Amino acid sequence: MATVEHIHFNPHDLAVRDRLITYSLNSSRPIVEGLPQIFWGDGLPWREANLWGMERVTNGEALLKTVSSNVNGLLNYANFLESHKLQWFEFPSRKADRCLVLYRGALIKSRDAGHIRPSTASEYMRNCIKFYRWVRDRGLLSSLLPLWQDKRILVKYFDQIGFERTLSVNTTDLSIPNRKRIGATLEGGLLPVSASDRDAILDFTKRNASPELYLMLALGFFTGMRLGTICGLKINTLERAVPDPSADGLLRISVGPGASPPVHTKFGVTGQVWIPEALCSEVLEYAKNPRRLSREISAVSDNRDLVFLTRFGNAFGRRNSNQSSAINVEMSSLRNAGVKAGVKAFQKFHFHQSRCTFGTELARLALANCDDVAVVIATVSNALLHGPNSEATTFRYIKFVQAAPVKQAIANSFMTAFTGIGQGEEPLSE
Repeated sequence: MATVEHIHFNPHDLAVRDRLITYSLNSSRPIVEGLPQIFWGDGLPWREANLWGMERVTNGEALLKTVSSNVNGLLNYANFLESHKLQWFEFPSRKADRCLVLYRGALIKSRDAGHIRPSTASEYMRNCIKFYRWVRDRGLLSSLLPLWQDKRILVKYFDQIGFERTLSVNTTDLSIPNRKRIGATLEGGLLPVSASDRDAILDFTKRNASPELYLMLALGFFTGMRLGTICGLKINTLERAVPDPSADGLLRISVGPGASPPVHTKFGVTGQVWIPEALCSEVLEYAKNPRRLSREISAVSDNRDLVFLTRFGNAFGRRNSNQSSAINVEMSSLRNAGVKAGVKAFQKFHFHQSRCTFGTELARLALANCDDVAVVIATVSNALLHGPNSEATTFRYIKFVQAAPVKQAIANSFMTAFTGIGQGEEPLSE
């Protein structure tokens, strides 16, 4: 199957002299650390896709993080092509046989089966269309090939003043609409798990998974940190934790590019997050045990202070990213094992739900102890390191918690109407 490798890209200039090709280092162009490159299953590079990614990064068209996301989407397409023995540049006259049409159908089928989210299906197809547009603009494919049919749609919206506006958008007949489900969801379109499900997940993980995954999930559930921040935690970060003066038993640790030492955060936000003192001590104890120390020996100097290292001494997370292939693989195995063991909480459970669960529990406790919604929003926002323009994201946690009693009352009412038994009453025995 195809893979993505992240390389150290050092720009060179090509010149032809006396029918010989020579390469010379170009010091005026920036060096790119971690440039994503796709390789087919036989080890050969997908040159066109790799050139597309390199060009977008080096000419400033997109950030490296954005290009990495685009290339990961193309990786899914590459694996589809190899599994179906298709070539990316072949477009027969029969529409149903074209690779892009077949791929679109596969994405929709996977979406409808619940294997991928609707937003993921839309994004994967959008990445393919972007790539093929670039290929055609560069003359690498004939403009006469029937790739798709362009169409223009009108999108109506209201501006900040309240006037209705119309925006013209170019799209194709291959695009997959992202029809979001109706209902309250939190970050990433996910929902929190209950406190009992949280405890069941952690208990099963502690007994059946690696200590690294268990501690990472515990940090997600009880600090709300994203996976990228957890993977980037340094030992010094935890050793420099300070008690919160207004909350006995809670410590504060500094994360972000401005922290010392720096720890990756989404959007480069610098701030402090809460961590229970007992959990901080448990993680520091793990950092000193022989299992982790043996991994530290194999690590490069830049990674030795990381709390969590793979068995090869590598960082779990990708550089400056909230993604981790190693954790994704182990989470998949853990989820399958949990479902087989009858732990229903593992059905469709994702790591990021640990953050949603923390935020929801924090909002619930804040609302129970404070009537000022502005103070509650500020408390949740600071704990989750939401940016200055993320009030809407924070407020979703508040509304989610406020809606919970209403939903419970409706459920109780329906149950009473259906069974004829009021809440707290026992059914009559014969």
